[in-house]
Amino acid sequence: MSPTSASPTSAISASAAGSFRIGGERAVHRLGFGAMRLTGPGIWGEPADRAEALRTLKALPELGVDFIDTADSYGPEVSEKLIREALHPYEGLFVATKAGLLRPGPSVWTPNGKPDYLIGQAHRSRELLGVERIDLWQLHRIDPAVPRDEQFAAVRQLLDEGVIRFAGLSEVSVEDIEAARRVFPVATVQNRYNLADRASEAVLDYCERNAIGFIPWFPLAAGDLARPGGVVDALAHKYAASPGQIALAWVLKRSPVMLPIPGTSKRAHLEENVAAASIALSEEDFAGLSAPARP
Repeated sequence: MSPTSASPTSAISASAAGSFRIGGERAVHRLGFGAMRLTGPGIWGEPADRAEALRTLKALPELGVDFIDTADSYGPEVSEKLIREALHPYEGLFVATKAGLLRPGPSVWTPNGKPDYLIGQAHRSRELLGVERIDLWQLHRIDPAVPRDEQFAAVRQLLDEGVIRFAGLSEVSVEDIEAARRVFPVATVQNRYNLADRASEAVLDYCERNAIGFIPWFPLAAGDLARPGGVVDALAHKYAASPGQIALAWVLKRSPVMLPIPGTSKRAHLEENVAAASIALSEEDFAGLSAPARP
């Protein structure tokens, strides 16, 4: 039976992707959910279909998705509020959020790494999510206008004060991670990574060596590899899957620390994404996908 065929939803589970222990402690299924797309166009305002967005969120537990990634800037604040409305008190769920980007308007993102701002936003996210302690809080961007160590010190303070349980970084280099680790334990790194964009290979390899969870955003992209007659297109037919599912299956197989978070505001698309966890690419097919863009 193909992953995209009309099999019972109960047969689809993110648990098929295996698990990873964030911070070496908290186990989550490796296929998570990114909550950015729950908002309106330009990641701004309320979703076009609020009821469907809530229905999608409520389906996460039954599909075995227990790791949810959001940010204060998604909406802004819209995504966090929807997550609380649909899933609070989060029994069995692990909710991660981020701060460090201002939102002057749709599709506009401006770094703000001032320590007081970061700390204030973490407290605000805790309030919006309705939790005493945030499971995972990530610095959305390192602000080049603020000394890096001052931003890391703010993260350390949030950990020490119990506002957050684990801390992570987003869009960073290996050198950034090493600098941060001198100040606080880095549990996760969230960089753009997919079949078509592997600029973060060195960061992923570093995370794997150090048991740091790697959260690839935009994990479904396959670029030219998905063109008709391309390798992804051919494998999609072979596995009776969609090109996006093949791209996601490759990302999952690439590393045991990989925690992809494909996002959507529609339940049907969510089910399709979760079904990718059950696609077991052969070593030959994995190598064929890996070769074109691998250094």
